[in-house]
Amino acid sequence: MAAAGSLFDLAGKVALVTGARGGLGQAMALALASAGADIAGLGSSPMPETADMVARLGRRFLTIGCDLSIAQDLTAPVAKAVAEIGGIDILVNNAGTIRRSPALDVGIEDWDAVTNVNLRSAFFLSQAVARHMVETRRAGRLINVASMLSFQGGINVASYTASKHGIAGITRALANEMAAHGITVNALAPGYFATDNTAPLRADPARNRQIVDRIPIGRWGEPRELATAVLFLASPASAYVTGSVLTVDGGWLSR
Repeated sequence: MAAAGSLFDLAGKVALVTGARGGLGQAMALALASAGADIAGLGSSPMPETADMVARLGRRFLTIGCDLSIAQDLTAPVAKAVAEIGGIDILVNNAGTIRRSPALDVGIEDWDAVTNVNLRSAFFLSQAVARHMVETRRAGRLINVASMLSFQGGINVASYTASKHGIAGITRALANEMAAHGITVNALAPGYFATDNTAPLRADPARNRQIVDRIPIGRWGEPRELATAVLFLASPASAYVTGSVLTVDGGWLSR
């Protein structure tokens, strides 16, 4: 049996992480870098803070500019990552956005803005990275970021809920097809974490109390608390895990 440390060793690996500028994406990028992986961060904004923290861990960081809210061919940013930092072994589809409004008021523009980032880009980045993995015969890891709203309906977040149910679906669909190539496909479903996306909820005293009162652990999650979960799904330790959606929610879904 392999030593525990080697099961989580990512030395020599390269991870492409979307939305790594802050919040959950930054925390996951740092977790992977701490295990030895070099990081390519893909997003529409510069990520100097993440780049600096990754460098302090002794790993390389490459910024890839790409606006995932625009429907586009995503083979080019993947090719850039491969050319400039080496082949991709791990993909973390973390980038996400949310727009809140009653279902009766949702417009096509808002719907497309959310689903383009949360679902369309996740599938087509997975496709582009998986093609690279198959061509280079890499045993890779594709990791999507789902949500508790992959299981629930939510209120005033129809487009987000649809996208996150879709993430759970494509995770399972891709897992079925990629297994023959030695590629596992899984998803993380974070609960209520303290990030920019949840700032409006935390700023609303009544809604904040409703949320915290339902969480058995009794508090919002910290982004760093996703580290061990993403590391597990990215590492050799999860070689027999595919098609799963792992919840990290402080017990929210158990209530």
